[in-house]
Amino acid sequence: MDELFNKMKKLIAEKLDVDEEKISMEASFRQDLGADSLDTYELVYAIEEELKIQIPDEKANEFETVRDAYEFIKSQQK
Repeated sequence: MDELFNKMKKLIAEKLDVDEEKISMEASFRQDLGADSLDTYELVYAIEEELKIQIPDEKANEFETVRDAYEFIKSQQK
């Protein structure tokens, strides 16, 4: 995969306390990675800090899978 996905994997593994091997594009934050709403909030904040982007709350609430987050973040990078 690309550099963005690798950065996301590291942040997700750190914030959700899961092995990076469990993180795929199809992984669901809630079902597969065990995130609750506070976990996802902290993860979004960490991604914003690390990648210097803004993710609106209403958009962050739509992230079901890693791919959802990845595609939004990719669209925000210039």
